Amino acid sequence: MPDQPPTPTRSEPVRVVVADDNPVVRAGLTALLSGHEDVTVVAEAADGREAYDAALRHRPDLVLLDVRMPDVDGLSALPHLVRIAPVVMLTYSSESEIVQEALRRGAGGYLVHGEFTVAELLSAIRDIVAGRAHFTPTAATAVLAQLRSSATAHGDDTSYPRFTATSSERLSQVQPLVGQSGQGHRLSAREAEIMDLIAAGLNNQQIAATCFISEKTVKNHINRIFAKLHSTSRSEAAAKWLGTAVAP
Repeated sequence: MPDQPPTPTRSEPVRVVVADDNPVVRAGLTALLSGHEDVTVVAEAADGREAYDAALRHRPDLVLLDVRMPDVDGLSALPHLVRIAPVVMLTYSSESEIVQEALRRGAGGYLVHGEFTVAELLSAIRDIVAGRAHFTPTAATAVLAQLRSSATAHGDDTSYPRFTATSSERLSQVQPLVGQSGQGHRLSAREAEIMDLIAAGLNNQQIAATCFISEKTVKNHINRIFAKLHSTSRSEAAAKWLGTAVAP
């Protein structure tokens, strides 16, 4: 067989809109991507409505979209954005229902913070612009699990994922994505993000890299988290946050 022709290279950089309600994350992503000649960040947005307005104005090649944002969240904006440009979810939200719903609404890929390197992010951007889906491990596992579940339930190995009303109802209840016990501890949005990462097993260095902040800032957040959760260790804080701690 003759060799397949190589994928043509772009003569112009990929034009990207970055949408995330966290200004530190937005600034970090913009600085990171702007350091590469083949990517240009043309606009930033703090919620889904701003992302849609920016996409209409700039007509980007790709939108990097967070899930959890105030006012108009990423999932709500997604069906409107994909009519303008390909969209890849770039988020801390790794729940399988969220991943599946994002794909159902048209996302071309799903990347979970902490699961990719800079090189992998750039590769994902190029893949999705070229029409190839891209997932980090947690998202890929969620997709595979749903495919297997659907195939088993319907006796058909080629079944596509099914989305139930229950899944949609659960999605509508996700504000921060934390356990029921975690919702009563009054953590700030940043503290909630860091607590989610602690519960996922990340160390301070990994959290700092994921959140684009210093390790000293991470330690300061953790001290405040421990005080609010009345905890003296990461494992105790995680148990209370996830709702698995034994009541006294």
